[in-house]
Amino acid sequence: MASISACMTTPEKIQRVESRSVWDPRSQYRFVAACPAGEPELWSTYLEGALGGYRKYGAENALDYERTRDGGSTALFFVAIGGDGCVAGGLRAQGPYQRVEQAHATVEWAGHPGATAVRTMIADRIPFGVVEMKAAWVADGVARRTELTRSLAGIGCCTLEILDVQFLLATAAEHVLQLWASSGGEVARHIPPAPYPDDRYRTRMMWWDRRNRQNLGVKGASQFNRMRAPWPKDDDDESVRLHRSN
Repeated sequence: MASISACMTTPEKIQRVESRSVWDPRSQYRFVAACPAGEPELWSTYLEGALGGYRKYGAENALDYERTRDGGSTALFFVAIGGDGCVAGGLRAQGPYQRVEQAHATVEWAGHPGATAVRTMIADRIPFGVVEMKAAWVADGVARRTELTRSLAGIGCCTLEILDVQFLLATAAEHVLQLWASSGGEVARHIPPAPYPDDRYRTRMMWWDRRNRQNLGVKGASQFNRMRAPWPKDDDDESVRLHRSN
């Protein structure tokens, strides 16, 4: 099993990789923040894990995989890396949005009750900065999976600081709302749930506000808040190459 390839390079290169990551003592995983163009192999590993996780539940259509895979719509993504060098989970961020139509949430409510309210909430917040979190997953059978899941729910809040926006948007099925609320997310209760990606699910809209977010997920997350994306990447930098946990 391969380890992080940067460990085979110079100390300076290791430091550049480490400056984009934080150690989460609760889950015992290291969270890495990157942009797809800067870490293409890590991005591919993240997408492979997301596709496998969603396909297991027959929900892969929610990933919009073919449109997402080139990384052009993703401003930032996070992965959790175990001590064995395996990617155990992750999520990605789209935005900041300039137009309502850019938000994937508009697709999820299209043709359903609440579609107008969804568009209105997004439009009202775009002047203050809106990003949308998508495609969260955690691999089956990984160590401390419960703790990792809770930390992953919190790490996304760091996007508010990294991309310098006020609002974070996410959509989630009702059975995981409490998990996402644990990091400060608030459900838009006036918007009816949408049957997305199919009738098995009742998907709700959630918002985080940078002014009052709790960010309870990762104790070391403040280190991410000193960063701004995208990060410059030298031509001689080596990509971080990791394996996905199965």
